[in-house]
Amino acid sequence: MGKKEVPSLVKDEKLIKKRREEMVKAAVSLFKENGFHRTTTREIAKASGFSIGTLYEYIRSKEDILYLVCDSIYDGVKERLNEEMSSSGNTAEDVKAAVTAYFKVMDEMQDEVLVMYQEVKSLSHEALPYVLKKEIEMTAMFEGLLLQARENNELSLSKQEVKAAAHNILIQGQMWTFRRWILQKLYTLEEYTDIQIKLLFDGIRREG
Repeated sequence: MGKKEVPSLVKDEKLIKKRREEMVKAAVSLFKENGFHRTTTREIAKASGFSIGTLYEYIRSKEDILYLVCDSIYDGVKERLNEEMSSSGNTAEDVKAAVTAYFKVMDEMQDEVLVMYQEVKSLSHEALPYVLKKEIEMTAMFEGLLLQARENNELSLSKQEVKAAAHNILIQGQMWTFRRWILQKLYTLEEYTDIQIKLLFDGIRREG
């Protein structure tokens, strides 16, 4: 499923990128406060700092803005993870470092992530498969690290268990956002990360 193209009347790619980044920032704040359906394009334009007419030069509908929000968030998370994981090798310690980096990204982008998962159901049938594919790609990043550690005899896991562990890591990071109303009263991010890593590795570490 290829990336959905959002048509623009403007041809300047740098200006398109700038204006759409402004829209995404404004939309995240408004969607968080009011929800997708109760937010109007006029409100998004005003919060972005330009007129409704200017907004429609860069998108066709409010649904286009939601798609750009989701796409931007996934790209941001993946970019940050790639930066943090670029030096990762094939050991259990590398997996721990990657999990720590991922949880940190989830903490820093928690408002955006919360909005995305609350409103992804409102995406069009055309856009939804592409956005969900992004999540599969993020899971695959962790699956690859776990497989490398497995092949290096650092972890005792079947290939099926590797897949499940990769999904667990992704959900544990998201849970810090989804259940922040209670988790962030009980733990610091560092405490939560240490606990989740311990729970993960107590079950999958290869004993001598």
